[in-house]
Amino acid sequence: MASPTENLNPRAARDHGGGLDGAIASYGGTRTDWVDLSTGINPHPYQVSGLIPSDWAELPDHGAFERLTEAARQFWAVPNGAAILPAPGASAVISRIPALAARGRVQITTPTYNEHAAAFAAQGWTVQPNGPADARVIVHPNNPDGRIWSEADADAPLTVIDESFCDISPGVSLIHLAARPGVIVLKSFGKFWGLAGLRLGFAIGHPDLIARLNDLTGPWSVSGPALRIGEQALRDVDWASSTRQHLTVESDRLDRLLINKGATLVGGTSLFRLYTVDNATQWQDRLARAHIWSRVFPYSQTYLRVGLPPADGWSRLEAAL
Repeated sequence: MASPTENLNPRAARDHGGGLDGAIASYGGTRTDWVDLSTGINPHPYQVSGLIPSDWAELPDHGAFERLTEAARQFWAVPNGAAILPAPGASAVISRIPALAARGRVQITTPTYNEHAAAFAAQGWTVQPNGPADARVIVHPNNPDGRIWSEADADAPLTVIDESFCDISPGVSLIHLAARPGVIVLKSFGKFWGLAGLRLGFAIGHPDLIARLNDLTGPWSVSGPALRIGEQALRDVDWASSTRQHLTVESDRLDRLLINKGATLVGGTSLFRLYTVDNATQWQDRLARAHIWSRVFPYSQTYLRVGLPPADGWSRLEAAL
């Protein structure tokens, strides 16, 4: 795997899904020609409605933040002793978390989402894959293999539990640990609700930690439209329930398709699946020639991650394979 300290130039993007402009530059077409399966974002996003002119024209007020945090507390069953901080995406919180403790050693088991290691390394921490540490990050379920962690794994003085993909399986959430001193649970609005461009995320944890994060984030950290849409979506529990069922059906369909074409399932979630193939770069190239973008990893020649196609993308994926 690439070193956590590589590619820390702020103008150089680290390895992620997306990057469709680069794919277009290599394979042609326009954005409307492509099906992007590289990100793990729900291809059936929550339908936005109810925005009013003041959401755009006025600074968000305290009441809007309170309504959003109350909706979040109910939706995620946040314990009473934990505080909630809305933020402009989970990544905005990830970059600030290392400042909450004196630099030391942080345990981040790989492979996993690489922004955590980059954030700690950028602030002088020593990143290690195992062993005793002053901080620990567990991505739950893990990206890219879907690994599920347990309460026993939250064992460092500062423990970050990244639940960006946990809304598909709320029964395994470790949110009950959020009131414990030293624990921060992260939630991402972009994945399950399919609204990544809204840039909305949450840090949930002990009030002392959340207060310090709030100081680092600054005022008006979440836009007026994001506050209203976030509250509306978090209160729509029927949409969440039906969406979970639908995603499970579609991820099973994706497994059948890829396995029949020669891939082997490693794991994942119902928003993305990780497979091993004979040559991941060749598979990505084959799909890209049909204007379908998938995810490969710099540390593996065989890992291929594929998200769910939109309704009109299934036949194209099957034909490309």
